[in-house]
Amino acid sequence: MRKAVLRAGLLGTVLVLLAGAAPIPSSPELGKAEGQCRPGEPGPAFLVDMIGLKDRRGRLKLEVYPANDTDFLADDNVLVMAGKTFRRVEVAVPSDPVPRLCVRLPGPGTYAVTVLHDRNADRKFSLSHDGFGFSANPQLGWSKPKAAAVAVNAGGGLTTLRIVMNYRTGLFSFGPLKRT
Repeated sequence: MRKAVLRAGLLGTVLVLLAGAAPIPSSPELGKAEGQCRPGEPGPAFLVDMIGLKDRRGRLKLEVYPANDTDFLADDNVLVMAGKTFRRVEVAVPSDPVPRLCVRLPGPGTYAVTVLHDRNADRKFSLSHDGFGFSANPQLGWSKPKAAAVAVNAGGGLTTLRIVMNYRTGLFSFGPLKRT
């Protein structure tokens, strides 16, 4: 059994190397260097305002994907190895009334953006605890939205987006928090 597993692992590695690509180790840092905004740097970027955060605890993670159903929310390692767009920005939740994050883009075009409010900063999504939002603020159901519903266009400079955060609001529903 052990030899079979070893052979399968070695065969997989050989196939990847023969294809001309080295495996990329999974890392929460993937896409961060490419997504980092620098003051005064020209070029396309999204300035993303997060509306309706539940609180100011934890971390915000913003990710940019290609705006097609195959690549939207695909594994970041797979996207990077295929040379496709993947950008990530992750920060402690700012205390600003409307937190704003900046993410660099590879060029003008159409993208899909997600934001996760990881309230306990454990880097694991909890359906009952954490919040999330998508560019274009689509109506949410129990499955991920279609890429076309979250697709947004970026120009050659800064493009501002407003993403409304959603949290579990009932046994089977998600939506923005209702402020009283």
